Formats: sequence, structure tokens, C-alpha cells
Amino acid sequence: MSIGGAQLSSSSPRHIAIIMDGNGRWAARRGLSPSAGHKAGVERIRDLLSACRGRGVEALTLFAFSSENWQRPPKEVELLMSLFHSYLRKEARRMCDEGVRLRVIGRRDRFSPRLQRAIAEAEEITRQGRQGDLVIAADYGGRWDITQAARQLAKQVASGERSVDSIDEQALDSNMQLADLPPVDLLIRSSGEQRISNFILWQAAYSELYFTDTLWPDFDEAALDAAIAAFQQRDRRFGGRTDEGNTAAQA
Repeated sequence: MSIGGAQLSSSSPRHIAIIMDGNGRWAARRGLSPSAGHKAGVERIRDLLSACRGRGVEALTLFAFSSENWQRPPKEVELLMSLFHSYLRKEARRMCDEGVRLRVIGRRDRFSPRLQRAIAEAEEITRQGRQGDLVIAADYGGRWDITQAARQLAKQVASGERSVDSIDEQALDSNMQLADLPPVDLLIRSSGEQRISNFILWQAAYSELYFTDTLWPDFDEAALDAAIAAFQQRDRRFGGRTDEGNTAAQA
């Protein structure tokens, strides 16, 4: 549905991205260790993926571990890597059975060989999935994403595959992570923080942003529905303008 260049969100977003934040605070409020919060956060992914599929969401991208997260205490990083490995081993076959394709975006060279193998195996197991995409951003940063896309274009120019004049937004976009998926319609961040923390900087250019105080382990179907309902109320102009004096959705 559109009005004067605006696209009104009368249906569910096709692609949702989430910054999963608040595991530590969730655990602290319950007198638990940070590891308990991270484990609860991982368990939340399965339910949310199922809920998204049931609401017509085609792709779900989760910010699991940023490039900056390496600065956390070594024991916490080790725990996160262990949970990531365990998740891949446990869930890949389930996702395959449900027709979900998994992919991991971000650098991989800083992961252990064991984790790199688990990532590759999980992606291969789910490669034929056609019922939806789950993308896990791990050792990922939006600036890194743009930089690696620019580097690919520079290599193509150096090899004579393309000219400098052929580099435009579309060329850069085609070399970004997530290039083959629908644009990110809705970007959610849990736990009350209101920033995107170097996540999908390019892809979120026209995403609707939704911030909630709900901590990630508590982000259930009701929280997802609230985010989608807020999205459906947005007037998506994409740089355009609605007809003068007309801000309401028209059938």
C-alpha cells in the first residue's frame, strides 16, 4: 500500500533484525551468574524463530557477537563461543527438518578451528532450506561489512573486471552481507538501549527502528507482536512525502 511515495506497513515485515541485549541484566536481577543469562538468551532463539515463521517473516537476522565483544572478559568470551558451538550442533538438524536455512555472517578467522568447522557444517546441513532464513551475525560489525564490500570492488577494478565509474550504490550493495535477502524492514533492540552499536549500518538505512525495555531472555511472542504492531503503524516514506495533509493510511 502506498501514498504519494510512502509505503504503509499493513502487513508483517519480511525481514527482521534484532540486537539481542540484556542477558547479563536478566541474570543479575535473578541473582544468577552471567552465564545463566546467556544460556537463557540462546534458548529464546528457537521460540522466536518459530514465532517469526508463523507471522510470515521470511528472514531473521540476529546480532550474536560483535567485533567489539572480543574486549569482554576472556571467561565470558569463552562461554559465548561454547554456547555458539553448542547451539549450532543442537539446532542445525532441527532447522533442516523445518526447512530453515542458516548462515553466519562476519569474520571467521578469529574463531577456533573447531567453531569454524561447526559453522560450515551447520550451513551445509541447512543449505537446502526454503521455508525461511536465520542469519547469525558473529564477529560482525557494520563498518567491517562496508569495508569488505569496498575491498571486493577495489579488487575487481584492479583485475580489470570493472571500471571505477561502474561503482555505485547498487555495486556496493551487491557485495554486502545479506545482499540476497529482502531489505531489513524492522530493526529491534531489547533491554532499553537506543543505539544500533555498529550493526548492519548499510542495510538499516531505511529500516524502522524499535526499542523495547524488555530484556532479551524475556522477549517472547507477545513482545514480538508488539514490535510488529508498531511497525504496521509506521508511514514508510523512503525519502518521499505523503500527499499534503494526508498522513492516514488509505485503502
